[in-house]
Amino acid sequence: MDLRSLKELVRQGEGDRLEFKLKSNHPERIVREVVAFANSGGGKLLIGVGDDKTIKGLKYADEDEYILVRAIEKYCTPEIRYRMERVQLLDGREVLIFHIPHSPDKPHYVIDEEGKRRAYVRVADRSVQASKEMREIMRRARQARDVRFQYGEKEQMLMQLLDKQKSVTVDSFASTAGIPRNMASRTLVLLVLANVLEVHPDEVVDRFTMAML
Repeated sequence: MDLRSLKELVRQGEGDRLEFKLKSNHPERIVREVVAFANSGGGKLLIGVGDDKTIKGLKYADEDEYILVRAIEKYCTPEIRYRMERVQLLDGREVLIFHIPHSPDKPHYVIDEEGKRRAYVRVADRSVQASKEMREIMRRARQARDVRFQYGEKEQMLMQLLDKQKSVTVDSFASTAGIPRNMASRTLVLLVLANVLEVHPDEVVDRFTMAML
C-alpha cells in the first residue's frame, strides 16, 4: 500500500473492518482488535493513526512491530493468520498495517495474565466480548453440515414473538416461552445455525431476528 492509498483508507474512519491505534502501548489490549476481526468479517488494524484520523506514524516501527507480533503470539489462541505491511510517511516515520482475514478456525480467544480466555467480535467500530451464544455459534459453524431441528411449541412461540417485536433476546424468549434460559439459548443457537435466525451481537445483550431471505 502506498501513502496515497493509506490516506484514502484513513479517510473512511474506523468501522467494522478498520481500527486505528496511535501507538503499540498496551499490546495485551490491542490484540482484542485482532481477535475480533478474525472472529468477524476480517479487517485492518493501523498502528500510527489516531482516532481523529491524524496519521502521525511510528518513529521506531521495528520496536512496535516486535511488540505487537509477540503479543499476538502470546495472547491469541488458536493461532491467527495475518499479513503485515509498512507504509512510509514523508518524514520517515512509518505506519504498520495488520491485515486480519476472517478466520475459519474461530472462535479465537485472548488469554489474559491469569490464563482466562475471552473471545471478541466486531460490532460497528468497537470490539466487544462475545457472549456464550456467539461463541457456540462460531464453534459449531465450523462443522459445515446441515442443521436439523424440530418445529415444536417453543419454536412456534418464538415465531409469534418475532412477528410482534422483530427481535428477541435469550432472556425475553425464555420468559415468554416459560422455559429455562439454557433451553432458550440452545434453541436460538440452533436456529441461527439452521439459517432461520440471524444473531446481532452487542456489548450489552445479543439480539436475534428472522434471517433475511
